[in-house]
Amino acid sequence: MALRALTPDAPARTGPAPLSTAQVEQFHRDGFLVLPGFLPDDLVTRLRPEVDRWVDEGLRARSIACAVDPAANGLPPVLELELPAHGALIAHPPLLELLARLMGPSFVFHHLHSDRQEPDRPGKPWHHDYEQHPQTDRTFTMIHTLHYLDGLTEDTASLVVLPGSHREVAAKDARAGRGTDPLPGELVLDRLPVGSTVVLHSALFHARRALPEGRGTHRYFLDSSYCQTGRRWPPVKPYWRYALQRARDLRLDGGRWPELFAERHFTEYEGPA
Repeated sequence: MALRALTPDAPARTGPAPLSTAQVEQFHRDGFLVLPGFLPDDLVTRLRPEVDRWVDEGLRARSIACAVDPAANGLPPVLELELPAHGALIAHPPLLELLARLMGPSFVFHHLHSDRQEPDRPGKPWHHDYEQHPQTDRTFTMIHTLHYLDGLTEDTASLVVLPGSHREVAAKDARAGRGTDPLPGELVLDRLPVGSTVVLHSALFHARRALPEGRGTHRYFLDSSYCQTGRRWPPVKPYWRYALQRARDLRLDGGRWPELFAERHFTEYEGPA
């Protein structure tokens, strides 16, 4: 069954209203929240050309190469968080206030991914993104915030989620054998307005379902991720310390979130899970 938060004919912006008690309860029960039009227009406008630069100048490809083979490629020449609007997104005050409602007042930034996904990109199979080696519990919360600059429409790949699956203790690829096939109980997110954000518990199984025959338009997508403090989390990039230091140098926390870029909340990098 398809969940359509808003149709393309009703592009109203809800904005960053504080979370209600019902929304907090829904997140803990279902593992996700849909926030239509969460990002302000000016931030969306600033982010879009930065995503274009990140892709067109090869900065995304270079950052991946530096993560895959750090010995050969060293540090990226530019980090996503060094792009002004990307840095602003990481510490967007309404976003951090929302995270504090869901995780408590102490949490740490984990990573940022930014991409302009071409229409013919294949779907991404069912998976979750909870960083734990091995997967043993769900005591502490990790959250991925998925930002869709142009929203989601019939001309873009959809996001599919499996409500409640964040409560399972399972490997990230436990459902990968199903590809992007429909699963019982899934919800399809394919109608969201510009600047919408989907907040996922990182252990929630989800997939990107491509359009038939690669039809459609580019999908502007950013993923900023955060972890509740209280345990040490595995980093996903070998240059994670450098990234946190750059965030501190740029004072992205605004002086309000002292743990946001603290290194002590992470283990050593061990390579891909």
